[in-house]
Amino acid sequence: MVSFAQTLKQHHIKLTRAETKTLQINLGLVCNQACKHCHLECGPHRTESMSRDTARQVIEYASQCGFHSIDITGGAPELNPNTPRLLEKSKNLAQKVMFRANLTALTDGEHDDLIAQMAELEIVIMASFPALNAGQTDSVRGKGVFDRTVRALSILNKAGYGKEDTGLELNLITNPAGAFLPPDQQKSEQRFKRQLLGKHGISFNNLYSFANVPLGRFRNWLQEKGLLDDYLGRLATAFNPGAVEQVMCRNQVSVNWDGYLYDCDFHLAVDKPLAGRKTHVSSLSQAPEAGSPIPLLDHCYTCTAGAGFT
Repeated sequence: MVSFAQTLKQHHIKLTRAETKTLQINLGLVCNQACKHCHLECGPHRTESMSRDTARQVIEYASQCGFHSIDITGGAPELNPNTPRLLEKSKNLAQKVMFRANLTALTDGEHDDLIAQMAELEIVIMASFPALNAGQTDSVRGKGVFDRTVRALSILNKAGYGKEDTGLELNLITNPAGAFLPPDQQKSEQRFKRQLLGKHGISFNNLYSFANVPLGRFRNWLQEKGLLDDYLGRLATAFNPGAVEQVMCRNQVSVNWDGYLYDCDFHLAVDKPLAGRKTHVSSLSQAPEAGSPIPLLDHCYTCTAGAGFT
């Protein structure tokens, strides 16, 4: 397989930063699930979690940079005790705040206040929903997760999320269950909306369909099945030069639970730091500059396959 760097060279494309508009905050690897496609290998056994002091440094950095958007993720970000304060501070600093919810953690009976807080602050909720088939979802995320996810979506609908004219945006993210690329996003959204509303009375705003990144548990699974080379080949064959301009690393900077900065969450997973240099959030007072180089790795093919990954 031709390397991602070589492919860009063949297409006369240079991947550098544009204006950095989004700060992504990864609160840690602690999660109540151990999903088979997780590129960070999060789970109940992990202990890595952002401290109160690091969270304070991240907020201070955000206040200096004037980001348009803040994207809070994990692990299960619900399980970090600093989450309520981060949500409140983030809403005061950015026009748009996104929360990548783990629905089974968000609605486990211990985070009702968090749902109410997010509704009050009009936080955008992004939630993983791998498949409309219960067996496929449970095979990726764990036994019983499909039913618990449907229940969680119903709870969010009752709180106003995913409903017209409430201003509370609920978006779903779906990934293939195996070593193949996702189907057409628009058609998938229509199918998800029709079936979730018809079978469960659930509504949502948008669906985003992304390919799985060949890192972490998904990479291990591909290797065990002897499918890694084939899957990487599929990603490379589906390379879309037009998707390069929109890849998230051009407009986003990711901060890990320990405060170190990366170009994206996938580079974070393989410890490839921002611009190739280990930099802590406490040592900076401005966002990465436009024109800064971005390390090129072969998992970057995921973000440029087909319609891309933004």
